[in-house]
Amino acid sequence: MSSTRPTHLRVDHLDRPLGTSEPRPRLSWRLPRGATRQLAHRVRAGDWDSGRVDSPVNTYVRYGGPAPASATRTEWRVKVWTDLGESDWSEPSWWETGLLRPDDWRAHWIEPAETEPAAPGHRPAHLLRHGFGLGRPVRTARVHATAHGVYELFLNGHRVGDAELTPGFTSYRSRLQVQTYDVTGLLATGDNAIGAVLSDGWFRGRHGFAREADGFGTRTALLVQLVVTHTDGTRTTIGTGTDWRSARGAVLAADLMDGQHTDLRAYDPRWADPGFDDGGWDKARPAEGGLYADLTRLTGPIAPPVRRVAEIRPVRVSEPRPGRHVVDLGQNINGWVRLSGLGPAGTRLTLVHGEVLDQDGDVTTDNIRAFDWATRRPLPAGQVDTVVSAGRAGEVFEPRHTTHGFRYVRVEGHPGPLTADDVTGVVVHTDLTRTGWFTCSDARVDRLHEAAVWSLRGNACDVPTDCPQRERAAWTGDWQVFVPTAAFLYDVAGFTAKWLRDLAADQWADGVVPNFVPDPAGEAGRRASAEGGLNGSAGWGDAAVIVPWEIYRAYGDLDLLREQYPSMRAWVEYAAGQARTRRHPDRAAARPHPAAHEEFLWDTGFHFGEWLEPGVAPDLDPARDRGDVATAYLFRSAGLLARVAALLGHRDDATRYRRVADGARAAWRHEYLTADGATVPDTQATLVRALAFGLVPPHLRPRAADRLAELVRAAGTQLSTGFLSTALLLPVLADHGHLDLAYELLLRDTPPSWLAMIDKGATTIWEDWEGTDEHGRPKMSYNHYSKGAVVSFLHQCVAGIRLPDDPVDCSVDPDDIAAAGAGYRRFVVAPRPGGGLTSASARHDCPHGTIRSAWERHGDSFALTVEVPPGTEAEVRLPGGTRTVAGPGVHRFDAHL
Repeated sequence: MSSTRPTHLRVDHLDRPLGTSEPRPRLSWRLPRGATRQLAHRVRAGDWDSGRVDSPVNTYVRYGGPAPASATRTEWRVKVWTDLGESDWSEPSWWETGLLRPDDWRAHWIEPAETEPAAPGHRPAHLLRHGFGLGRPVRTARVHATAHGVYELFLNGHRVGDAELTPGFTSYRSRLQVQTYDVTGLLATGDNAIGAVLSDGWFRGRHGFAREADGFGTRTALLVQLVVTHTDGTRTTIGTGTDWRSARGAVLAADLMDGQHTDLRAYDPRWADPGFDDGGWDKARPAEGGLYADLTRLTGPIAPPVRRVAEIRPVRVSEPRPGRHVVDLGQNINGWVRLSGLGPAGTRLTLVHGEVLDQDGDVTTDNIRAFDWATRRPLPAGQVDTVVSAGRAGEVFEPRHTTHGFRYVRVEGHPGPLTADDVTGVVVHTDLTRTGWFTCSDARVDRLHEAAVWSLRGNACDVPTDCPQRERAAWTGDWQVFVPTAAFLYDVAGFTAKWLRDLAADQWADGVVPNFVPDPAGEAGRRASAEGGLNGSAGWGDAAVIVPWEIYRAYGDLDLLREQYPSMRAWVEYAAGQARTRRHPDRAAARPHPAAHEEFLWDTGFHFGEWLEPGVAPDLDPARDRGDVATAYLFRSAGLLARVAALLGHRDDATRYRRVADGARAAWRHEYLTADGATVPDTQATLVRALAFGLVPPHLRPRAADRLAELVRAAGTQLSTGFLSTALLLPVLADHGHLDLAYELLLRDTPPSWLAMIDKGATTIWEDWEGTDEHGRPKMSYNHYSKGAVVSFLHQCVAGIRLPDDPVDCSVDPDDIAAAGAGYRRFVVAPRPGGGLTSASARHDCPHGTIRSAWERHGDSFALTVEVPPGTEAEVRLPGGTRTVAGPGVHRFDAHL
């Protein structure tokens, strides 16, 4: 028997999920080092033994034993048979279920004692607590907790767990996450106390561009159940109820967007301790009916939680004017600061967080101010924390009921001196596992790559936001554009699966996908709002189809496609229905009788269009004909849906959506493609999209690519693409005979360009190419990751690691799909050196192990090292055209350039 064994055991998208709602999870593992292929596996989980199962599949293998009861831990291990022989058993791992059924809950929802809620942004965080006794020793203890709002849980004075902003952001009307914690070590025989800090969070706090509040409700609430198993086997259950007490604490106001205001003079560190006298507190209020009555929406997490993942020491502290200190972290982040040295009792400090400094060296937030849609009235930027010192020794302020997008912090009122030792930047985001790296011989390109990484980190705070300051909304179009890049850089499988469940939950009855999800307003509220008619845009709604497909390509999760299929289908049906039943008035006036191809021409309704093309003012006119963009996306999504339908065995659907895709392509060609390969409109964006999506016939592709290159040259060798197509520009040029031009654009250092941002000091990707207006004033968000998707060009073209264009053969049996090419079971390594680079390397930790491509060139000599993980194979394509297939292991190749 081989001494090697399977490693990296996972349960669904987590290593050891505590509190899962999935009684029959899927199990994954990596093969022993050096194994070429898996022949069979055997799983032992609890009392269940699968026996030997002849199968090449080592990811997302469904547990086939008896369903565990609620709050049950199941240990499991696996062995495999490979070309190396029979392995040893893996090290054991486990998963543990949460409360699986509504009748498992003995606790009841409670609300704080709050008469009338204050105005949004001015509402305090409430304290809730309960004292109880335990008469027998504790063997194990679990606490299950959730809230309408954001909660922190405490037990006997100790904070429970290390997750932040729990329970996280979901479509609360349909899905509310419950966290489960192992609190065995926090309990004692005798007196105990449990407490929570509860603030507005996403439930009723401000959200989005318009700073809307009370989206899901007007009251915060808490639901907690503690289950203690004693050494004699008996159980004690403690839950929220009318015997809990409520009071205001030191957090006078807390809002995720506006900030947190704390008076430490009102803080009693004993409030969650046993024996604390809460006689002066009010009784918590029972909460019933409405959402409280629906316990079916409670679910365990499927993604990692938000955590404090890193700390940053400031690089500089300045004092632009007396009483104002400006702290520079040197890096734009999402999170908050921890501040010490708060001064004598009664000292009031104000912390203003921003991404940029004004001309006087002071923090400005003018670039992230939004406005009211109805009145156009400017709105405050928020991101302001205040703290009043109690004068205690060692006192520290760290606001955990808000987050900010910032690099700089202005501290007002500090008696001084304020030093870098007094301030710590705390990076807060979903605790994603890093899976992708890149470096090359050009330091500026490396900095660009890290700026894109930091932009993703700043916008992955439980949901994929567009920016971490002005809106903090999970815009569908942004994730649609960036998800392939994100899936290389980090493990976003569970993070995205969680978000897609919310997309499906918030999708409107007619199939429209709202601009951002979760959407606190819901369908009725959003339709009635000032921007209600600005939903359902092509390129944004298409996230319903494109995002699941890209996650499938990257991770091989066929079940995700099954789960999202109704949502994918609903979006394409909506888009195809709009094309079939509506005509643009201008087209109808010019051609009263519709042509046959117009059945598939989508030229009506609101669309953002290409959005933010350099020099083009944003246009939100819903009457504008954007059929060139919308019909292209109808073709793209219908074509992907046809492939997904084939994978899932829905043959009739596959035929139907292939017809829609073919019809949309024919309509697009009829309306927007000329006989010589030009497009209407004749723009870089239109050509990029047409070539990337496959809208241009093969015989016209060289002409279309040449026209794209001409437009780039005519613009002064500058890009003029916008939001939707910028990520596709360099790959399209490289794949269509213009690799040198792609490198020229990558390395361009005058705006609009990526390196112009880097040369100006960007540490994240900017929303606007220039970053400033004509007067030098900061402009728009300095942390919008969509343009950062260019780093996929570094991974896929420069270093050369890429998935096959078609990871699967849709004609094969769906049961065999997992053993095909998706999830990097098959991949390509095809570096394409250029741009004067003398070396480049990339690493990606895929579901099967580490992929690495590293090359160097010396004159005309080219040396490439490739690492292929167990159970996979790579097609290696060398410059010059040589191709070879490489199995697991490390390989070296040489070529002459």
